[in-house]
Amino acid sequence: MSQIPHIAVILTDANRKIIWVNEDFTQITGYALNEVLGKKPSLLQGKESEAEAISRIREGLEHLVVIKDEITNYRKNGERYLCKLVIHPILDADHSLTHFIAFEVDGDAVKDDSILPLLSSEEKYKSSSLRGVEEIKLYYRLRDLLRTKHSYLDPDLSLKYIADELATNTKYLSQVVNRQSGHNFQYFINTYRIEEVKQKIMDEDFQHLTLYGIARQCGFKNKSTFYKVFKEITGYTPKAFIKVTRKPKN
Repeated sequence: MSQIPHIAVILTDANRKIIWVNEDFTQITGYALNEVLGKKPSLLQGKESEAEAISRIREGLEHLVVIKDEITNYRKNGERYLCKLVIHPILDADHSLTHFIAFEVDGDAVKDDSILPLLSSEEKYKSSSLRGVEEIKLYYRLRDLLRTKHSYLDPDLSLKYIADELATNTKYLSQVVNRQSGHNFQYFINTYRIEEVKQKIMDEDFQHLTLYGIARQCGFKNKSTFYKVFKEITGYTPKAFIKVTRKPKN
């Protein structure tokens, strides 16, 4: 699943102290949730973090505006990386600040962040309630579950199964997926299946299989559905995708 980038999510209280991070945050930074609880995200900054970026971010936080910026951060092991981030203030119904939520990617691994809707500077979360924050947390628990358990490979995967795994109900989970990804549950799951297909198509160990043979291994059980979904998500037919991505053999 290397084609699906890690997107770190950092949730802080109004005083900018961390109260939750997702698994992608750990993957990018090396810090686990228990190591950063109660601390400020500035713990990721170091001697080569750009003063101008720090100043812009601080000013945006103070003025409660959406911030989109880049800064040199440091992983737990001391390694530098380019952090591309968007920070949203979260206000309650009385327009009082309750939280900040940040979405971050490793800019050295993700060159084009325009493909990531979460890294948009639209004020999507500014009027969110605490329930909205819980939605975001559930959405990223779902992403972590799919990444670790690869549940999407099961062709009979159901919304109820995932809801049970996440200790929630199907109605709420469906709502969260729709609001956070912009798609229904089936489309969302199929994006993971298609990424798996793309990886196997490019892997020489699977080139003895037919395209549909690969698709079956990735959770598709209907040939026509696979071809339709592949074109819908990638913009290519599987054969066209191979043609534009596979390197010719010397």
